Amino acid sequence: MILEHSQALYNLLIAPIKYLPTSGTLVFTLDASLQSLPMGLFHDGKNYLIERYGITGTLGSRMQPPKLLKEKQLKAFIAGLSKISPSFYAPNAPKGLKVLPGVEVEIANIKKGITSSKVFLNEDFVSPMLDKELSTDDFSIIHLTTHAQFSSVPERTMIFAWDKPITVSEFNDLLKEKTQSTQEGIELLVLSACQTAKGNKRSALGMAGVAVQAGARSTIATLWQVDADSSALLMKEFYQRLKDGLTKVEALRLAQLQLISNPQYQHPSHWAAFLLIGGWL
Repeated sequence: MILEHSQALYNLLIAPIKYLPTSGTLVFTLDASLQSLPMGLFHDGKNYLIERYGITGTLGSRMQPPKLLKEKQLKAFIAGLSKISPSFYAPNAPKGLKVLPGVEVEIANIKKGITSSKVFLNEDFVSPMLDKELSTDDFSIIHLTTHAQFSSVPERTMIFAWDKPITVSEFNDLLKEKTQSTQEGIELLVLSACQTAKGNKRSALGMAGVAVQAGARSTIATLWQVDADSSALLMKEFYQRLKDGLTKVEALRLAQLQLISNPQYQHPSHWAAFLLIGGWL
């Protein structure tokens, strides 16, 4: 059923284009009706689009110029929740939030692929610390692996720290403060969480769009709830490819192809949710 719809969308939106190279990077600026569709999932009858092209989305003129992330810049601030936290019971939190068992494995995998890192897990991942660290240390990569929610109501659009949910407006302020307080700013923000890229007509591409508008050059986020084990593997491959000197878009593409080649994770539910938004180099 997925392939049938994927081929129909390919024939409708991609096939009519008179010329496409056989490989390279496709950059999409999507309207609200298409922002919840992963373009890499489109299928030409033989291959998914992601098997031929690197794919990124943009917010048009609001994005920064693409810039290659060099190995010496692979310095990451990493934070996540692997246990039930007080923030899960906040009045504006959705009901039924559960632990994310793959967080610690994902963090361990990330650390192997970067030059240096500072990790804040569970009780150490609190909102005042996030504010302090981002404003005082020169991290080019911010990786958050936690729960997140997007809603048309700003107060219900949030990512979850240990002590409380951080609303989209607070998140926007944190990122703007970071980009204004350091020379380099945020080269890459990874929101490894549920539905972080989901947007609506009022806010393009959800929290990922907010991040790009606040000054992050590139953001990776997810369109739906993702499997912990396959996500940890994808992130391991992604950061290793970055360390090898590949562009962000190609590093993510190859990480997704790694899942496609694995019989356990080849279903699109495991790999298609991950989107790169902003600069693709």
